[in-house]
Amino acid sequence: MAKNKDAQLIVRINKAQRDEFVALCNELDTSSSKEIRKFIKRFVNKHKLKQKALKGDQNGEKSRSETT
Repeated sequence: MAKNKDAQLIVRINKAQRDEFVALCNELDTSSSKEIRKFIKRFVNKHKLKQKALKGDQNGEKSRSETT
């Protein structure tokens, strides 16, 4: 996956939730942007694996859980 950050995602959330999230990130010595990027990466990878498993099932292949 490309490392360059050349796009933005604008999300509207409650101000209190945003403030709490940013404050917690600061306490944990991280940035809110970094944590959102980590969430997106995990989310995409998780669902990519599920999609692969579903496609395998549709092609008559067994998923990992069925072979172990």
